[in-house]
Amino acid sequence: MKSIKTFVAVIALATSFASFAGQTVTASSTTMDGAEAKIAAQAQEAGASSYKITQAFTGNRVHMTAELNK
Repeated sequence: MKSIKTFVAVIALATSFASFAGQTVTASSTTMDGAEAKIAAQAQEAGASSYKITQAFTGNRVHMTAELNK
């Protein structure tokens, strides 16, 4: 659980110092890996060359937001 909180804190700090231009996608799952897999699938469907996770929240479920880069 401590590593998840650390991961979320790192993501939050990284996104506060950068600006992204692109399409935003979100996904929810019971695990971090599951949510990221959904983000990756959405990026592939949209034809994105890459994606960057901008937010990740945990509780009973994981919710992620990412910016797609084309």
